[in-house]
Amino acid sequence: MPAATSLANAPLRVVDGFGMAVRAACRYVAPRDVTELADALGRALREGMAVAFRGSGRSYGDASLNAPGLVVDTTGLNRILSWDPVAGVADVEPGVTIADLWHRTLPDGYWPAVVPGTMAPTIAGCAAMNVHGKNNFKVGPTGDHVLEFDLLAPDGRTLRCSREENPEVFHAAIGGFGALGAFTRIRLRLKRVESGLLRVRPIRNRTLEEAFDVFEERLPASDYLVGWLDGVADGRSLGRGVIHQANYLAAGEDPEGPARTLRVERQDLPSTILGFPRSLVWHFMGPFMTDPGLRLLNTAKYLAACLPPKGHSYLQSHAAFAFLLDYVPNWRLAYGRAGFIQYQPFVPKEHARRVFREILELCQREGLPPYLVVMKRHRPDPFLLTHAVDGYSLAMDFPARQRERLWSLCHQMSDRVVAAGGKFYFAKDAVLRPLDVERAFGRERLDRFLALKRWLDPAGILRSDLMRRVLPAG
Repeated sequence: MPAATSLANAPLRVVDGFGMAVRAACRYVAPRDVTELADALGRALREGMAVAFRGSGRSYGDASLNAPGLVVDTTGLNRILSWDPVAGVADVEPGVTIADLWHRTLPDGYWPAVVPGTMAPTIAGCAAMNVHGKNNFKVGPTGDHVLEFDLLAPDGRTLRCSREENPEVFHAAIGGFGALGAFTRIRLRLKRVESGLLRVRPIRNRTLEEAFDVFEERLPASDYLVGWLDGVADGRSLGRGVIHQANYLAAGEDPEGPARTLRVERQDLPSTILGFPRSLVWHFMGPFMTDPGLRLLNTAKYLAACLPPKGHSYLQSHAAFAFLLDYVPNWRLAYGRAGFIQYQPFVPKEHARRVFREILELCQREGLPPYLVVMKRHRPDPFLLTHAVDGYSLAMDFPARQRERLWSLCHQMSDRVVAAGGKFYFAKDAVLRPLDVERAFGRERLDRFLALKRWLDPAGILRSDLMRRVLPAG
């Protein structure tokens, strides 16, 4: 928009969280370069308008919503500034996506060290939320692989941050959900791989207790480990599911040869599922997005996992294993107009077995079972507002059709999580209360974060709906 135009006259858009259960009407700008980004922030500062940053919009809740303020879309800043295939180090602008990155680096034998379940998020979004993957127990979150970044404050200051330079800001902005400034450049190190394939081993678990046993047994020998649990199963079958272990292939183990499997086109996801074009599959999911439908579907999925012989394994591309959420485009629409939320608690290993059982049983008693449940193992990290613990997380998707009951259920679960020393993940959250956040992260950490915010953003214009909800004092 022209520089002379007030941001109050910027286009008004309704934007939503990825789960579609929360949305907001916001003023919207999409700068094309760092100069335009700095100009938007400077004008917002002069006009006293609140600002939230938005990348690909893959945060499930209200992290990139800002009613009635301004949303700054950074996806136009999408250049890979440099790529060093010898060191495995890339410099990228904030709007570069995970897909953009691995498309550039995989032919040289490098894969992003950490990826979530979709390749759509931007690198800045991954840093702002300190995204984790199925290998968190082994390599930590995104922030552990960021070498340095440039952070743009609303007043035009740019800070170069690393573990040596401005280390406090480095450890606070990573995982700081955009409340301290805008990433304008991020340097990160990627993982060297000898093949475009992984060796994947499915392991069936009959109960929740057995799932924990499999995780603990398999952790030392795994590069990735993730569990799908049947959220609608109850009684003796509570927590049944399938755990997938994946390992990198060593040099010489790729039967097709890395020259073939490291090609970008070799990583493409299938164009059809059960004979239907992927783009149409979400239409067929609707009838199953009910308690009886999910019970039928999950039972079939679990029984199918019982068919291969014990010890069975197969080769799968990195993209096919990592990006399960990309198999069905627009799958979120299958939840209908009410959308869904994801609730993901992180609980120390000493209490995770008990707390996860209590949570799943509570969902059953309340008649609100989660439709998708994913279990992962985690390790601690040094970031200020980290969600990580030496323990486990349970990511649970809930249809938001009964909103009041669902929010009440989540608050009951939060009480159990914080009592056990657990934490939460802001990229997924739509329901946390300020007291939940204070009890989970501690007043001292929150005060340190808010002190940095007052230094970098003294006017307090960087305020998303998420921040207003969980840190109202900031």
